[in-house]
Amino acid sequence: MGSVVDAANKEVNGTSSAKKPTVIFVLGGPGSGKGTQCAYIVEHFGYRHLSAGDLLRAEIKSGSENGTMIQNMIKEGKIVPSEVTIKLLQKAIQENGNDKFLIDGFPRNEENRAAFEKVTEIEPKFVLFFDCPEEEMERRLLGRNQGREDDNIETIRKRFKVFLESSLPVIQYYEAKGKVRKIHAAKPIDDVFQEVKAVFSPEAEKVAA
Repeated sequence: MGSVVDAANKEVNGTSSAKKPTVIFVLGGPGSGKGTQCAYIVEHFGYRHLSAGDLLRAEIKSGSENGTMIQNMIKEGKIVPSEVTIKLLQKAIQENGNDKFLIDGFPRNEENRAAFEKVTEIEPKFVLFFDCPEEEMERRLLGRNQGREDDNIETIRKRFKVFLESSLPVIQYYEAKGKVRKIHAAKPIDDVFQEVKAVFSPEAEKVAA
């Protein structure tokens, strides 16, 4: 029954679909090193790095009505609705001249994922998953927060728990579609980037050709 609608959509989107940006979701637990690696990917492969958290913080800072609403929700401990975050990501994609984007720390859960694909009509090319043992992530995060270790250990462990419960189903969903590129992130930064480069280099060569 949907075939007529699909055909009509194809006609409407025939020209625009070619211009759809390339999107790569970057996921990994807190302390897995994805921020550092994203900076390297931007430098070497010309992607634009979008962080959902940074976009939300920038919106709050702007003092807009939307920003105030986001701030109030965060203050009340509520989760910002997927649509709000997605609209910010969509705006950043549309306003940027680039056609290749790394979306860092999003989708955080299955609901985010489904809403992103529905609203933007973009499916990620693949998911770059920084797989790092919890002990190593804990060690890195505590190293960053020297002097506040006792305050932070519980918070850190809560963040790990949330990541496992919320983000792993997203990774499993894309894994079933053959779209996950797993990076062993416990190694030194340069070694991790060698592994990342191997994922991106064939893509870069295709573009160059």
